[in-house]
Amino acid sequence: MEENRTTCIFGMHPVLEAVRSGKTIDKLMLKKGLDSLMLRELLEEAKRHEIPFQFVPVEKLDKVAKGGAHQGVVAYLSTIGYSDFEEAVDRACATTEAPVFVMLDGVSDVRNLGAIARSTECAGANGIIVPAKGGAAINADAVKSSAGALLRIDTCRVSNLKMAVFYLKQNGFKIVAATEKSDMPIYDVDMTGPVAVIMGSEQKGISQSLLALADAQARIPMAGEISSLNVSAAASVVLFEIVRQRYGK
Repeated sequence: MEENRTTCIFGMHPVLEAVRSGKTIDKLMLKKGLDSLMLRELLEEAKRHEIPFQFVPVEKLDKVAKGGAHQGVVAYLSTIGYSDFEEAVDRACATTEAPVFVMLDGVSDVRNLGAIARSTECAGANGIIVPAKGGAAINADAVKSSAGALLRIDTCRVSNLKMAVFYLKQNGFKIVAATEKSDMPIYDVDMTGPVAVIMGSEQKGISQSLLALADAQARIPMAGEISSLNVSAAASVVLFEIVRQRYGK
C-alpha cells in the first residue's frame, strides 16, 4: 500500500481493507471499464457503508497516485470523522433546550461548507447535515475555511436528506427552508424552538421534495439589485436571525 501526503490511499487491497475497517472515506474513484471479483466486493462494501463512488479515466488516477500502483482504485479519506446523525440529534436534544441544525442540499463547494460551519459554531448551533452524495466533503480546505469550527461541531453525513427531515420532525424540530421563491421574510418565522434550516445550492436551490416537507419557507429580503446571496452568507443571516430571536429581545 502507498499513501500520499494528503488524504488519499490507493491500491485494491488497501482501499478494500480501509472500507471494511470503517475508515471515514469521502469518496472512491475507480477506473472506467474496471471489472473484477474484488472490485465487486469493494462496490458492495461501499454501498453498505454509504460511500459515494465514481468511475473516472485512468489518467486522473495516475495523476492522483503520482506514479504509484493504484490498480484502478483511489480512496479519499476524510480529514475528520463524521458524526452519527441520530446520535448527534439525540445528544443535542438531551443537552440543549432548543437545538439548531443546518441542512445543506447540494452545496458542493468546500469553502462554502467551511464558512457555513464557522457561522454555525459562532451562532451556537449544534451541527450540520450533508448528503453522502452531491455534497462538499470535509477536507483540509473546508477545515481551514471553517477556522477550525468543523472540529468543534457535529457534521453528519446521511444517505437520504428526506429521511433525516422525518427524524428531525419526530424529535420536535421545525423545518425551515430558506428560499428566495417564498413571499415570507425569514424575520416572520418563529425559530425560538428546535429548528433545522435547509440551505440549497446557488445553482439549483432546495429540491422540491425537501421544500414539500418544510414547515415554513422563507426568504431573506433584498434591498439591492442582485437577487441572491452566496449560500454561506445567506446561512449566516438566517443563523443570526435565530440568535436575535432568542437573545436579542
